[in-house]
Amino acid sequence: MTDLDVKPADTTIAEVRRSRTSGIDRALQILDFLQKVERPATAYEIARHIGAPLSTIYVIVDDLVEKDLLDRQDNGLIWLGPRLYHYGLTYARSLDLLTAATQEMAELAETSGETIQICGRDGDHMVVLAMAEGPDHFQVTSRVGTRSPLNWTASGRLLVGHLSEAERREIFARSATASPTGRAETNTDVLAASSRAALEQGLSIQAGESDFSVACIAAPIRDSQGACRATISIVVPDIKVRQKDPDLIALVKASARRIESRLGWRPGRV
Repeated sequence: MTDLDVKPADTTIAEVRRSRTSGIDRALQILDFLQKVERPATAYEIARHIGAPLSTIYVIVDDLVEKDLLDRQDNGLIWLGPRLYHYGLTYARSLDLLTAATQEMAELAETSGETIQICGRDGDHMVVLAMAEGPDHFQVTSRVGTRSPLNWTASGRLLVGHLSEAERREIFARSATASPTGRAETNTDVLAASSRAALEQGLSIQAGESDFSVACIAAPIRDSQGACRATISIVVPDIKVRQKDPDLIALVKASARRIESRLGWRPGRV
């Protein structure tokens, strides 16, 4: 068989693949547009915003409507279809916070080369839920299951930052205690204000407050209502807190955003 014998078949396969990919891309553009505007739209409006020929959009919309991925309302407007709802339910059941956070934790440990922790709240304490050690193997005393008073840690402050001022003050007035290093903040007013500020900034840093020469750079994992459900943090020697290569602050904040996106808590893409 010569090259001339196989080229037509190869070309046909390549063209089919390109066409199929193009169709999938157009379908995703339509779905992304409707999600972005959060309302039904006309085929013309969709075509104009995604820069596609109207004839192409009509064909794809008809196909997606037939498959219940889109819904054509009585007035002709196009909206998301019921099949997407069932896909979403299945996806939500199979994905939880710790699973998504653990996946990101491993990636961040590899990228940063540092120890990464996922932390949650247990009453008046912060608890380490998961942990991954980076190539640097910096040893930390807080392992999985370790509980620390909320005022000792960067994560602890974030975990109550979304609560009302009265609730924050009540928690810290009840639970704030001196840390082994004597450097952890115990003033109720300061803690109540700093916890809210940290959550709003999406970042909390503590250095030497619970352990000598140990720092923690934490970012909140917030649900769709803005509540801090958990944190992801980088644990490093305190001399590394402000390093820029790699930029640990930027890395941990980006990781938190990706976890939120995986869980559907943050609209759009990271």
